[in-house]
Amino acid sequence: MSAGDLVLSEGTRGKILERLASAPRTARDLAENLGIQESAVRGHLDRLEDRGLVHPTFYREGVGRPKKRYALTSQGFDLFPRRYEFLLDAVMEELLSREGEGYTSALFAEAARRMAGQIASRIPASLPREARARAVADALNQLGFRTEVETTPTGEMRIVRTNCVFRHNALTHAYLLCEVFDKYLTEGIVGQSGLQLEESITRGGLKCTHLIQLH
Repeated sequence: MSAGDLVLSEGTRGKILERLASAPRTARDLAENLGIQESAVRGHLDRLEDRGLVHPTFYREGVGRPKKRYALTSQGFDLFPRRYEFLLDAVMEELLSREGEGYTSALFAEAARRMAGQIASRIPASLPREARARAVADALNQLGFRTEVETTPTGEMRIVRTNCVFRHNALTHAYLLCEVFDKYLTEGIVGQSGLQLEESITRGGLKCTHLIQLH
């Protein structure tokens, strides 16, 4: 169960988040909708606001003081499932059928290089070897991977990912996602071509491991 699932399953707070996903609401609206005391709703809203999931907004309705409504933050909306993998699968299938594997591979490689360039530009080249490796891992984690850096007995370094953001798509389009996009993305961030993929989730492994050499 993901963190988002845990929050959405938190009884009344989960129900409040579900109501706010459709539209901003006042504490009174939520209390009437859920059949509980307004003071109880305000307590739950305070906890959700502390966690960065909701924020208050104010609007004026006729004369009088503005009313406070609560809305989901971007982090709050992120709790709800989004199945982007189905869209990506459909796009890849359409590109392959219309343009062929060569064009599609070149397109994915260029997209990976562009993304890698943007990320790599934020990693100082002057960093020591180990610090650069950690910075690369942090950059991949920000993309949704679960990444660690290991040092081999011979002093080489490995980037180890136990979670792949393309897991679903890589199972159906392993070449495009693993051998093209992921390869050029990782090489571009690391700044080293010809990275060796020692283990891959799509090949039956439990993780994806790239052997790297940072000088």
